[in-house]
Amino acid sequence: MPTIMITGAAGFIGGHVAREAERRGGLSLRLMSHRRPLPGAGAPGAAAPGAPVPGHRTVRADLSDPGSLRGACEGVDVLLHCASQIGGTPEANEAVNARGTAALMAEARRAGVSRVVHLSTASVYGRGVFRAARPEELDRNPGSPTSGSRARAEDAVLAAGGVVLRPHLVLGDGDRWVVPGLARILRALPGSVEGWAARTSVITAHDLARLLLGAGLAPAGDLTASVYHAAHPVPVTVGTLLSAVAAVAGPAAGPAADPAAGPDAEDLTAVRARELLAARGLPAQGLDMLTSDHWFDSAPVWRDLRCAPGPDFEAAFKELAESYRRALLDI
Repeated sequence: MPTIMITGAAGFIGGHVAREAERRGGLSLRLMSHRRPLPGAGAPGAAAPGAPVPGHRTVRADLSDPGSLRGACEGVDVLLHCASQIGGTPEANEAVNARGTAALMAEARRAGVSRVVHLSTASVYGRGVFRAARPEELDRNPGSPTSGSRARAEDAVLAAGGVVLRPHLVLGDGDRWVVPGLARILRALPGSVEGWAARTSVITAHDLARLLLGAGLAPAGDLTASVYHAAHPVPVTVGTLLSAVAAVAGPAAGPAADPAAGPDAEDLTAVRARELLAARGLPAQGLDMLTSDHWFDSAPVWRDLRCAPGPDFEAAFKELAESYRRALLDI
């Protein structure tokens, strides 16, 4: 029975990975969290207060405190590194993502961990237009302290012989970033924006968990790359994505969700939309992702892992609609 350690097991993606591993069975799990309660088995989308996945060991450790990692990887066969600092101060990002990951890799090497899989992000590429792009074709150009520190985390993992997965937009129970952020943009704009036809890569947290676990357990000979994009193979148009978000956000989403919303809806240029967002204190980089293609080729990871992707966007979002509807009530 292989032993798998999951960092960030109380987080959005880490919690989904822990539940996917529990469903798969035949694995000994070591769940690492430094503060928040760990996910309960059978509790999709939210942590059961204080209840870890039954029958598996929990590890209390903090990436920002390298000393707390000592011994955490003893007896571990596969390390799925899902923990990260998103936002906050540059120093916090550097302490957790860069230095913390480097310390964790040193501990993994010392303990003889045979496989490391790291959850990163396509934001390490920075701004740009991406069409069916593969990792080997792209240069990293992170544009924020968070993405910069996550790029340095990748470097530590790759230097240790690990595998990196880069998703773009991740949807699912527990999402506090993608759909809530899009709902805020929709509510801030009084009309449609040029570029709604742009294509973007999405993946559900459940599918991403399957890929992370699959990459951790795959025979070494099946992996043809050290860096993979992780997304559903079929990109989604931004218009389709925004329409789905508007449907769960309710009437307050505003006319930006529907270019044919009526006589009061403006036909906004990207420049005007940025001005409106800035006036409301919302970051314009969110708009950049909506008005240009951010489509990352993920066919290699599905092929190498011999895994079929889950339902397409519209079917998957339909299953998530009610949980998102509840979550957006407080925004």
